[in-house]
Amino acid sequence: MENLRLKIEESARFIQERIDFSPGIGIILGTGLGALADDIEIDRVVPYDEIPWFPVSTVESHHGNFIIGELAGKKIVAMQGRFHYYEGYSMKQITFPVRVMQELGIQILIVSNAAGGMNRNMKRSDLMIICDHINLLGDNPLRGENDPELGPRFLDMSNTYDPELIQLAQQIALEKGIYVMKGVYAALAGPNFETPAEYRFLISIGADAVGMSTVPEVLVARHAGMKVFGVSCITDLAIDGVIEPVSHEVVIQAANEAQPKLKLLIRELVGRIDLV
Repeated sequence: MENLRLKIEESARFIQERIDFSPGIGIILGTGLGALADDIEIDRVVPYDEIPWFPVSTVESHHGNFIIGELAGKKIVAMQGRFHYYEGYSMKQITFPVRVMQELGIQILIVSNAAGGMNRNMKRSDLMIICDHINLLGDNPLRGENDPELGPRFLDMSNTYDPELIQLAQQIALEKGIYVMKGVYAALAGPNFETPAEYRFLISIGADAVGMSTVPEVLVARHAGMKVFGVSCITDLAIDGVIEPVSHEVVIQAANEAQPKLKLLIRELVGRIDLV
């Protein structure tokens, strides 16, 4: 995207003119998980196609709204629907909304996604807190000329997913009786689901779950200095060489089954986050 900084500023100004507060937390709601929007005390809903320079989501289950409001006593912005590499967008287009969040002053980014599970302790509709990731997308949103005002040329990734937020989420899950596990998320380009050989490869390199999103947004959030918390909803399984047949409809069904747990976890997490 040429003139990236000017486009970021124009989009952020468009949003700022429609709100009277500074949000501190950004949330990206993934496939089938947009119902968290029901818990937000909404101040404003802005369709993506009204925001200057925003891409438009082409995935059927993604609503395509930028939601501004309050959740658990915190001022937040939420993306109801995200953008994917397989839709044909560039990495800079996919992550453009995170840059706009950066301009709005977001300190913490919470991301959710649907993922295929490869850990034998997983079941459909389980939640996996992401503790690390493997980027197999074949591209990187930080590639190209670096603007030092947006972030460093060379980004440290030793603590990509914030340890304190992970610990807090685990504590909440224990209190609320929500089964969660921690794991490594691998991102592939999609849109096809994985072959048996690809699953075996992913397991061999240490991945617990696989999906088609999240990593680009997380890279840009960390580049921007945000703390990141990520969670995957396990929507299908490939364990011990046995792969469940999967379709987009199956993914949506499993994600819908997980929604109550995920909504509770994120709502409690947002409520307990201390913003500086």
